[in-house]
Amino acid sequence: MREILPLALLGGVLGLDVVCFPQMMVSRPLVAATLAGAFVGDPAMGIFVGVTLELIALATLPFGASRYPEWGSAAVVGGAIAGALHTERAGALSIGVLAALATAWVGGWTLVKLRQWVAWLARRRRPALDAGSRGAVMSLQLAGLTADAALTTVAYVLLFPVGEATLGVWSLSEPLSRGFVVSVAAAVAGAAAWTIFHSARGARWYFAGGLLVGLFILLVR
Repeated sequence: MREILPLALLGGVLGLDVVCFPQMMVSRPLVAATLAGAFVGDPAMGIFVGVTLELIALATLPFGASRYPEWGSAAVVGGAIAGALHTERAGALSIGVLAALATAWVGGWTLVKLRQWVAWLARRRRPALDAGSRGAVMSLQLAGLTADAALTTVAYVLLFPVGEATLGVWSLSEPLSRGFVVSVAAAVAGAAAWTIFHSARGARWYFAGGLLVGLFILLVR
């Protein structure tokens, strides 16, 4: 469990990227899961988890007053668990994705509570904030970072033993396990894409054209 500290710090930093600083898209599942996989020695498995989560995350529209999953910390948990289970690859991807989905679901609730907590802290520090205090701003950012790091730590500590136990009774082959997960993720992505572009004139043909070009490139490589 020596990887817990770097994973916790990674989850906290990526949590800042979601809504605060630097907002460079490093909290996207593809990046977050790959980094987490690298931390535990298997970046390739992290990439697999990240790509799968990206397909599912297409259904998330993070704007307005909507409540949505928190993919940054969740991708760290999923990528790290799948990467740590790399010696038994058949079910590692499935278990990593399921762990990430569970964390993302909980993270959607904790994200709301975190914002309420930070707003409460901001009201208490209102005079300092109005005065432009750098320390007051940094204290609020550190509060958010700490909360995201805690979510990452708790989720990893609780779900990794579950993943190990599940892997011990996993009976599906590697192709079937990965095929099922990718098929479900692709179906979610297809439904999300249709929701976004079906009402835009001509958008479906651009999408179909891009899909055909991508498949062609994949086949000729």
